[in-house]
Amino acid sequence: MSALDAIDRNILRLLRVDARMSNAKLAEEVGLSPSACLRRIKIMERSGVIRGYTALVDTGNAEATIAVIINITLERQTEDHLDKFEAAVRKHPEIKECFLMTGGSDYLLRVDVANAGEFERIHKEILAKMPGVLRIHSSFSIRNVLGARPKGKT
Repeated sequence: MSALDAIDRNILRLLRVDARMSNAKLAEEVGLSPSACLRRIKIMERSGVIRGYTALVDTGNAEATIAVIINITLERQTEDHLDKFEAAVRKHPEIKECFLMTGGSDYLLRVDVANAGEFERIHKEILAKMPGVLRIHSSFSIRNVLGARPKGKT
């Protein structure tokens, strides 16, 4: 896909706010016909700009989990080390997100756990055995400020 234009960026902005918005309403908001709007969405889906849709879950009403943010530093930052680490990460569905970073660590990972014991297992059985890992620094979240908003507040 070529570069996104202002209409594509507006479609993406609106879908980030409400991915369940009807195509007719979305088209009206961005000033397109419904067929033209849907065509742009399909192009962005096929090209990978839109990778999927998700639901934001209020953890107060669902199974409680703790997000653990993990900074990983590798022994070396060669292409081979990065490739091996990333391939290993992809094998573990427990790892929800993985970002290649600049700054003090090489990767930032997120896992969701029910308790410290579950994280201890992930740390011992998965993270500590990843190829090329030099240092693991983990932080437990207290709450998601943006994810679960108290009722009546926006």
